[in-house]
Amino acid sequence: MFWRMVKGALLRQKGKMLMIAFTIALGASLATAMLNVMLDVGDKVNQELKTYGANINVRAKEASLLDDLYGMDENAAPAAQYLRESELGNIKTIFWAFNIVDFAPYLETRARWNGADEVKLAGVWFNRHLDLPTGESLNTGILNMKNWWAVAGEWPGDDETDSALVGALLAERYNIGPGDRFTLAAGGRDVTLRVSGVLTAGGDEDEQVFVPLPTAQKLADKPGLVNRVEVSALTTPDNELSRRAAQNPKSLSIKEWETWYCTAYVSAICYQIDEVMTDAVSKPIRRVAESEGAILEKTQLLMLLITILSLLGSALGISNLVTASVMERSREIGLLKAVGANNTPISALILAEIMATGLFGGVAGYFAGLGFAQIIGRSVFGAAVEIKPMVIPIVAILVFVITLAGSIPSIRYMLSLHPAEVLHGR
Repeated sequence: MFWRMVKGALLRQKGKMLMIAFTIALGASLATAMLNVMLDVGDKVNQELKTYGANINVRAKEASLLDDLYGMDENAAPAAQYLRESELGNIKTIFWAFNIVDFAPYLETRARWNGADEVKLAGVWFNRHLDLPTGESLNTGILNMKNWWAVAGEWPGDDETDSALVGALLAERYNIGPGDRFTLAAGGRDVTLRVSGVLTAGGDEDEQVFVPLPTAQKLADKPGLVNRVEVSALTTPDNELSRRAAQNPKSLSIKEWETWYCTAYVSAICYQIDEVMTDAVSKPIRRVAESEGAILEKTQLLMLLITILSLLGSALGISNLVTASVMERSREIGLLKAVGANNTPISALILAEIMATGLFGGVAGYFAGLGFAQIIGRSVFGAAVEIKPMVIPIVAILVFVITLAGSIPSIRYMLSLHPAEVLHGR
């Protein structure tokens, strides 16, 4: 009998019940979309931020110590204070190897331009193909890491040892452009280079010359060595644990150490890079790393606030619609009370009707939300959003809560109805 009454009430008020279901579906769809995006947004925001440069700098231990203590320019470091080029592939063998997006070595020195002025020279990997010890292969270098650089002409190839990328200010100073040739000399060695492209980066790079790494190693007489390595990695925002570990990993308990090591904190990735490179010291570029964490936290907070506000709006809409429905059915409710029904079964009847409507609206809203999540992912990040199974129970609980919360005012109104007053039209 109870369920027949529920069915009859739903059919008689199908217009209002569809409006309630639509209101619940709107809230559920927005909650589903925001939660899926919020849980998947970390890697995508980090991936977007990686287009603005590296967040880890790796140098030789002695060079890093001299710089920290005495502010010594790393270009003045003796030969023992360099990193080995042969070990660079090890960076992609650490625990968080898949979080390493790109890395590029630098050998920085000074050379004389056409035997006259001294200019800054940097030997780099532009787009170097590597075969890793794990059997994998990848292309890495500044071509991808510095993709905001504007180059008039072409990027040099890593095997084009006679080509160079010249900063825009140098090119203007010496009135040189793509295709022109010039000579660089250092330590009694010289090399003639062709301008492959002119670089505009908007920073110190505009006054530098970038050449393939072997060319700089030849001029500096540092075969197989580099000054430093820039690493771009996907990281998790810092918290108290990661900050403590950054200061002293040995201060952590075994459980804390395992948690820290197995989480993609920038300090954990730095520690793991140091493990696979001889006498290396990896340090986060704090301006980049902290900005990434702040942007990610604010983005997630914004999505959470949107979800909460949408659910509050749905609860208010449900409250108004259900209350209006109960007011219209006040004579029916009064009659039920007059023939002996108490408040409990009548409340259960109303809640059963609303919950059935909420179930329909919640299911429809969930699948609509999955579509909205993909639209957001494609339009904002240019990639699909991964569907998180844990969102299903969360949305189910939220739909139940907002439906119940929206029903409370109508239940209170129903409890205040007196059969005699209602049936006499008062």
